[in-house]
Amino acid sequence: QVQLVESGGGLVQPGNSLRLSCVASGRAFSSYAMGWFRQAPGKEREFVASISRSVYSTYYAEPVEGRFTISRDNAKNTVFLQMSSLKPEDTAVYYCAARTTIGVGRAASDFDSWGQGTQVTVSS
Repeated sequence: QVQLVESGGGLVQPGNSLRLSCVASGRAFSSYAMGWFRQAPGKEREFVASISRSVYSTYYAEPVEGRFTISRDNAKNTVFLQMSSLKPEDTAVYYCAARTTIGVGRAASDFDSWGQGTQVTVSS
C-alpha cells in the first residue's frame, strides 16, 4: 500500500487561491494514477480531480472545472491541486488518493490508497 501525506490546507477568503500537495512513498509513483477527493461535514466523499499515470490526462468534477488544476511531479513523488477562485462551498477535508491498478477513474472505489486529509476552509 502507498503512504500518502497531504499538506497545504488552511483558512482562505473567498476568491483567493490555495495549493495542496500530496507526497507518496515508494519508487513506483509514476505508475500510479492519482486523485483528489473532498468531504464536507454531513456529506459523502466526492470526486474532485484525477490525473493519469502516463500521458497526464486530467479529469475534473463539474463544480471545480476551470477553477482547480491537478498536476504531478514524478521526480518528487508529488501530486498537486491548485485551487483558484475559491468559494465557501469548497470548504471540506481534501484527500489525496492513489490507484495502483491500471486506469484512472472518478469513483472512490477506483482508488486503493488514501491520505489522512487536509482541511480547507473558505470563509471571510
